[in-house]
Amino acid sequence: MAKFAILGLGTFGSSLAQALTEKGAEVIAVDRQMERVEEIQDYVSVAVKLDSTDENALKAQGIHEVDVAIVCIGEDFESNLLTSVLLKQLGVPIVVTRATKPIEEKILKAVGIDRVVLPEQEIGEKLAYALMHPNFKEIFFMGGQISVVEFKAPEKFVGKTLEEIQLRGKYGLNLVTIQRKREEKDKKGKINSRIDIIMPTAQTTIEKEDSLVLVGKKEDINKMFEKT
Repeated sequence: MAKFAILGLGTFGSSLAQALTEKGAEVIAVDRQMERVEEIQDYVSVAVKLDSTDENALKAQGIHEVDVAIVCIGEDFESNLLTSVLLKQLGVPIVVTRATKPIEEKILKAVGIDRVVLPEQEIGEKLAYALMHPNFKEIFFMGGQISVVEFKAPEKFVGKTLEEIQLRGKYGLNLVTIQRKREEKDKKGKINSRIDIIMPTAQTTIEKEDSLVLVGKKEDINKMFEKT
């Protein structure tokens, strides 16, 4: 079982802690405010009030032994930064930190934080993609300019092979997988649906209801959407 620490229990931290717990993870939830700790304590493995910039307090709760620590102290960047650096110094394998501004993202990356997320910015960008591109399904921002996008195959791709479409040559994108819906009849004649995961080759032909999962630079993803 993966073990996580969530430090900072505002709206983002609390929802993340609950989501991880629901998916089977062990979660230690931490905040300076007792009220926030009490609100989350029934939904996580451990909820504790402490100062996350206190090295001894972190060790006492075993937070240095988690697999991943996520720092979500959005209202106090100094504490956010100090906590993140301290967790790296304590040997936490992966430290993910929330930033609220691009300048904070730059600072956190400069001190060696493994991944920096800007939730508000990401939500805004996802909504923009959904409003502008009818085939869009989901996008994940991996850090820097690299993203993973899932979208329904556009009409101009259907019936063509990947060699003909030339995703990499035209757009600089790599197709990772194709999710293809299949319908089958069981012994009683009932139609059941399933999703096949296809590892594509140059000769793979795109079908009408395929969902394509691509990885590449955000600017190249935008270019592809503009031309499809």
